[in-house]
Amino acid sequence: MQESVKNEHEIRLEKLQKLRKLNIHAYPEKYQRTHLACDAVKLEIGTKKIKIAGRIITKRSMGKIAFSHILDDSGKMQIVLQEGRLAKEKFDIFNDIIDAGDFIGARGEIFKTKKGEISLLASDFTILSKALRPLPEKWHGLKDIETRYRQRYLDILSNEGIKNVFIFRSNFIKTLREFYWNQGFIELETPILANTASGALAKPFKTHHNALGIDLYLRISVGELWQKMALIGGFEKTFELGRVFRNEGMDPSHLQEFTAVEHYVAYWNYKDNMKFTEEMFVYLLNKLFGTLKIQIKNQNGELKEVDFAPPWKKASFRDVIKKDSGIDIEKYADKKELIDELKKKKLYDKEMDRLGLGNLIDALYKKVSREKIIQPTFLIHHPIDVSPLARKNDKNPRVVDRFQLLVNGWEIVNAYSELIDPLDQKERFKEQAQAKAKGDEEAHGEDKDFITALEHGAPPMSGWGMGIDRMVALLTHQENLRDVVLFPALRPESE
Repeated sequence: MQESVKNEHEIRLEKLQKLRKLNIHAYPEKYQRTHLACDAVKLEIGTKKIKIAGRIITKRSMGKIAFSHILDDSGKMQIVLQEGRLAKEKFDIFNDIIDAGDFIGARGEIFKTKKGEISLLASDFTILSKALRPLPEKWHGLKDIETRYRQRYLDILSNEGIKNVFIFRSNFIKTLREFYWNQGFIELETPILANTASGALAKPFKTHHNALGIDLYLRISVGELWQKMALIGGFEKTFELGRVFRNEGMDPSHLQEFTAVEHYVAYWNYKDNMKFTEEMFVYLLNKLFGTLKIQIKNQNGELKEVDFAPPWKKASFRDVIKKDSGIDIEKYADKKELIDELKKKKLYDKEMDRLGLGNLIDALYKKVSREKIIQPTFLIHHPIDVSPLARKNDKNPRVVDRFQLLVNGWEIVNAYSELIDPLDQKERFKEQAQAKAKGDEEAHGEDKDFITALEHGAPPMSGWGMGIDRMVALLTHQENLRDVVLFPALRPESE
């Protein structure tokens, strides 16, 4: 296989040299077309002086006539070339030197073939780019997963529907921004490099800033503490959409680099954000699909209907775990006691030893409950141990005013009433720092600048975050997040 590709490469290099000997520029700077393919095929038969451009995806010659389909961003269109309408030299160039994969521009008139296909009868063509490597064999598409991710450009060309996934992703983000703007939010841009890995429980990527001579971390949230400080400074409704980095394991529902959106609103609590979330999804789904009943792939790859019509179900974090494991997490204030119980229930694994109590409880929930929640569900009343930045519940200080939105076993949204008490926040940062010192790499970093900001006074507020990749994957029936990321991270091919 490698040898045939190599030979094809050599043949195409020779064809490039032929073009150069003919003084034909194989890589001109531009081409002024008059129509996209999708518009040209709608023109009246006989319309002249039409110019289209695109990549050749099929080519066949039959004596003094040649047929080819070219593809542009709007679709494909057939062009027909005849010796006589084209100078013999130009016709020979098309037959002998032009290949599938090359980009060309074609000028001519609209006509209908004997088989009834609307086509462009070419009076001239221009080579726009000579491809030195072939497209996937016989236009049957790429099947190898690794190659699809590594050479996404070929994946888009040869696998039907892939391009539409990324068009949908773009429309989803556009519609999301529209919703925020309609609701009076302002979009912020906060630092990606930070002194402290804060805003979530996750292991960060670390780098070194040569000019400042200090180590920095790639952010693990979309500017959570920065957006809160913006509210302290006088903003009331902010959001940011951007990349987030977490140096953790990779699986179909987790990536180390992903896209998320977060927003923060002054004078709201988590219940206001619950209502807002339902309103957001009604807006997004009606705009994108025209319905709130969406087909989603379940854990077995089967299409199931999920109804996003509000109100959505609410379930307690404690109750869900108790129902699925028989363990009442509120009975355990000590990590060792909980691990002993996990061993009795045969739910223990060695990785749990390095976790603090909060992340241990979270690991238990993910092990026994998360995948069972299919319909849109607000998971509420999380233990304080798993929520170092959330406000304590007034009635039960062991839990916080927080919710997660779960759909099809995936955590789509995380939100809570924010902790604005600087003394409480300082104490929780210390507890997280102790857990980190004992080996919990996902424990929250201590952020003294944020404490200083809180000490200047912060309004009551609620924050909210959603994973864009997960949401797009759900709505486009993709089972792996890498299928909705245009160029996912991969090891270098040499490794």
